[in-house]
Amino acid sequence: MGISPAESGSPEKEQQAAGVGILLQIMMLVLSFVLGHVLRRHKFYYLPEASASLLIGLIVGGLANISNTETSIRAWFNFHEEFFFLFLLPPIIFQSGFSLSAKPFFSNFGAIVTFAILGTFIASVVTGVLVYLGGRMYIMYGLPFVECLMFGALISATDPVTVLSIFQELGTDTNLYALVFGESVLNDAMAISLYRTMSIVRKHASSAQNFFMVIFRFLETFVGSMSAGVGVGFVSALLFKYAGLDVDNLQNLECCLFVLFPYFSYMLAEGLGLSGILSILFTAIVMKHYSYSNLSENSQQFVSDFFHLISSLAETFTFIYMGFDIAMEKHSWSHLGFIFFSILFIVVARAANVFSCAYLVNLVRPVHRQIPLKHQKALWYSGLRGAMAFALALQSVHDLPEGRGQIIFTATTAIVVLSVLLIGGSTGTMLEALHVIGDSHDGHLGESFDVNNGYVAPSFKKDGTSGNGIKMKLKEFHKRTSSFTALDRNYLTPFFTSQNEDDEEEEALLDERI
Repeated sequence: MGISPAESGSPEKEQQAAGVGILLQIMMLVLSFVLGHVLRRHKFYYLPEASASLLIGLIVGGLANISNTETSIRAWFNFHEEFFFLFLLPPIIFQSGFSLSAKPFFSNFGAIVTFAILGTFIASVVTGVLVYLGGRMYIMYGLPFVECLMFGALISATDPVTVLSIFQELGTDTNLYALVFGESVLNDAMAISLYRTMSIVRKHASSAQNFFMVIFRFLETFVGSMSAGVGVGFVSALLFKYAGLDVDNLQNLECCLFVLFPYFSYMLAEGLGLSGILSILFTAIVMKHYSYSNLSENSQQFVSDFFHLISSLAETFTFIYMGFDIAMEKHSWSHLGFIFFSILFIVVARAANVFSCAYLVNLVRPVHRQIPLKHQKALWYSGLRGAMAFALALQSVHDLPEGRGQIIFTATTAIVVLSVLLIGGSTGTMLEALHVIGDSHDGHLGESFDVNNGYVAPSFKKDGTSGNGIKMKLKEFHKRTSSFTALDRNYLTPFFTSQNEDDEEEEALLDERI
């Protein structure tokens, strides 16, 4: 959106404007990293690094707006959703999957999927319905029902980068971290799928056939993206196993190929009309588990450091980029009621998402692995909105006519700024109030895994048919998990890696390094 960098004028002027624009971006990146380091060093959690980056972008953008900076320079700071989705997002998502701690993530995978898929659907529908009812009651600007659902979908995309960084520094329960982290990654893909599906429905007449088309389209996107990601990951594992690239003079080629495979996965899914986020996430998980061990030791260290580096740069730049564009864009502030009630409805929808899904998860979990109420409150509080919601809202300006997209964009902008600055800045206080700082990192996990990393179903007393039914479900889940663990250990790992035995100590060292 906005003006393209290439405008009428001499090539020398355009090159000079490009140089000044890029110089300002680099200066803001340097300032963000230095300020973030100082804040962390002094343990000042009221202004996390992401919030500081957003503020820097807002301040510089505001100054540029006031000083009437040349249009050719300002054009370099316009937030282009294509640039975000195709260049900034892939390294962030890949690093998320690549740095996953496998045990807590997969021990909570059922809960994560419940929160990310069912929970996001609940939050989207509740938000959409409340916004629609608010419009019908004339307490806020009224939108058509499908457009309310589009707004509900885009605003349900959470971005807890700020919260997770504080979780890490203060030390919280590993399972809580895994739930917040896993939900946020899968939630983004779900929100994008819902938004695109609602956009398709809006362009066609509403009917029962369209409803089934929505379900089919979502399943097609989810299964297709996951299959594409896993397939690319397996192909990369076989290539690094049999191509003989782990010799000294071919390590550069080995690293180049490893870096290219994630982008190949992302662009393949996007080219097929699927979800690049889901695809690259599963590629990251598979490549970490299988491809990574086929690399030489030097290449392992390089790719770990490389993806961590570009992910940090992309995250920081995204918040700066977003802050600058928020200050520069035209906003529709004439509907403050829409913004105010949207914030209230989002809070209610997030509560409906977290507490209903936690209730369902706890129904089938043993007592010692249930999600405690204080963790549910932390999950509810951690649902701040960020770059994903902002990018989808910017896209809605093009998708929705008659200024309705502009109203949604303005509301989303206000929600993003308030949530990143207020929720991000008060996360440390929230963790202290809920008494989740310093929770055990291993206690729950130790009870959740046997020597084969399989889920251990607890023993139940015979206290009725309901308890026996839950016990049978847990046994079936234990059997499936153990079967997959055995399949991975006995067949997949030997086939896709150069290691013929499952060396748990070596895997632990790899997890620590990543």
